[in-house]
Amino acid sequence: MRFFIALEIPKENLLQFQAIQARLHTLIPQARLTNLDKIHLTLAFLGEQPDELKDKLIDIIKKASFQIPPFEITPGYIDGFPSLHKPFVLWIGVKGEIDKLFLIAERIKDELEYLHLSVNERRFVPHISIAKIKNNFHIDKNLEENLEKIAANSFNPIRITSIKLFESAPDGSLHKHNTLAEIKLV
Repeated sequence: MRFFIALEIPKENLLQFQAIQARLHTLIPQARLTNLDKIHLTLAFLGEQPDELKDKLIDIIKKASFQIPPFEITPGYIDGFPSLHKPFVLWIGVKGEIDKLFLIAERIKDELEYLHLSVNERRFVPHISIAKIKNNFHIDKNLEENLEKIAANSFNPIRITSIKLFESAPDGSLHKHNTLAEIKLV
């Protein structure tokens, strides 16, 4: 299975992401928008792993979420990987109670390392991917200012009440995200 651990964005918040994507698509028509049903904030991507790892991953999520109550994050800015000016991926950065995000992500990383699983060594940047762009697209100063205007809107907070273990399963030429487990924050 291709496993990843993530925070699913609640349905009541998806309309604001749809609005962001609509405005983004008018500015960058060639952007391939992320399907709304795949909007999430990844805490750890594990890639292809044996199916029997599932139970250990559920235990890792339980340990990582121990004594962390539900919390709120809010869309704050638009950025890109590897950079905003030459992005392959455009994403929404979040603000709010991100200290909890960092704590959960660090706990997950520590537990994965304990199991000798490959862990991304890059600095954790809490983000929600909203689009992909191909062909060495360049964002100039004018376009950057327009993206800043989109992000300057007032957004509703996103209430995080659980952490999920997902499977990314092939579905034709795309991938489908199946929830394998949900661990509630208390």
